[in-house]
Amino acid sequence: MPIHCVVVLIAHLLLAGLGAWLIVIDARTHRLPNRIVLPTLGALVLLIVIEALATGDGGRMLRALLGGLALGAFYAVMHLASRQGMGGGDVKLAAVIGLVLAWHSWQTLLIGAAAAFLLGSLFAITLMLLRRANRKTRIAFGPWMILGAALAIVAT
Repeated sequence: MPIHCVVVLIAHLLLAGLGAWLIVIDARTHRLPNRIVLPTLGALVLLIVIEALATGDGGRMLRALLGGLALGAFYAVMHLASRQGMGGGDVKLAAVIGLVLAWHSWQTLLIGAAAAFLLGSLFAITLMLLRRANRKTRIAFGPWMILGAALAIVAT
């Protein structure tokens, strides 16, 4: 089995477990703990660098790093524009998700980013239609980011 396939399998199994854990934490507390997100980001960067050295594919590594930076920066702008909207944990999780999705492809990154907003919007609209939420109700966005990323990986 090629090294890339082994690395992808290990990374996705790890991320599935961490993603499920973060979904539960964020849904309950509206927090994405640094003690989980930041080590995950560091481990993924290290894994991607090791994979690039082992396979000689620096292009995939560069794309992944740029994807993490781009999605993290996009969420940082939203965080700065509205302190009541995106939280700092969402920004850090966006860097993790951008890194992983761009590792696959730019298309996967775009689909995953868009899917998060689509899923989160549908959830919010559904709650509002059921009169269980209004425009000021806080809704954890981390679960939708993680589910959108998972759907993008499966779809592409």
